[in-house]
Amino acid sequence: MDFNGRSGDMVVFATVAEQGSLSAAARALGLTPSAVSRIIARTEQRLGTRLLLRTTRAITFTAEGEAYLRGARRILADMAEVEEAIADQGVPRGRLRVSAALGHGRLAIVPLVAAFSARYPNITVDLGLGDEVVDILGGQADVAVRFGHLPDSPLTARKVGETGQVVVASPDYLACHGTPQQPEDLLQHNCLRFNFRRAEPNWPFTRDGQAFSLKVCGNIECSSGEALAQFARVGAGIARIGEFSVAEDLQRGDLVPLLQAFNPGDREPIHAVFVGGSAMPARVRMFVDFLLEHHCM
Repeated sequence: MDFNGRSGDMVVFATVAEQGSLSAAARALGLTPSAVSRIIARTEQRLGTRLLLRTTRAITFTAEGEAYLRGARRILADMAEVEEAIADQGVPRGRLRVSAALGHGRLAIVPLVAAFSARYPNITVDLGLGDEVVDILGGQADVAVRFGHLPDSPLTARKVGETGQVVVASPDYLACHGTPQQPEDLLQHNCLRFNFRRAEPNWPFTRDGQAFSLKVCGNIECSSGEALAQFARVGAGIARIGEFSVAEDLQRGDLVPLLQAFNPGDREPIHAVFVGGSAMPARVRMFVDFLLEHHCM
């Protein structure tokens, strides 16, 4: 690397701060200690102020040195991000941090990540599964897959799929408790419900083109659709959950769809959320395009 320009000065100064001494920084950079000392002196002369206070035992930073270090680190990080984004246009590489909800992530996103990684082996996908909302602007993820309508924010969102809701129960539960024929019959059944804040307290239905809802009751509540599906599968009650959570169960006959004639057909959008703009790394764009290509139900 050329250490003659201002960016080189910043690299040397940041390395001194990281290593804790001029000699250690010199070893890390492949320079001599005297060369590192000259670069620091040159930087101080150009700025017209002392940045470092050196003793035989330690290095301390002046207030101006602390300010210069913060600025240097920020500028070097920006430069690295821009160069990485440009380099990605050829062969995309690097770490891609993806966040997804636990149940949907396991059932839908994990298979897509496996296929994406096979297509782009130079990209390392760091997948985090959990129901908490990660701070993308704060750097906790590059892409988040989120359900429902999104609040206004500076982030970019692309709709990558949607899912509906279905009322289900196991054959064993229905054999013991009977099969509801009308939505009102649910009032006599144990209904398994979500307990998170944005969950609707009532279950919606339609009859003769008119929408209505019922306040159902039950003795189990849960934050996970995957867990509610499992409760329904073992005969604990009737659940209304996302189609993606029970698609395989319905195919196998482990769960039975109920009251389909009264299903309002409400669809919940699924978005990929990320920081857009011209500096967006190619790996982020390619992953979002991949989700669009495969319709992320």
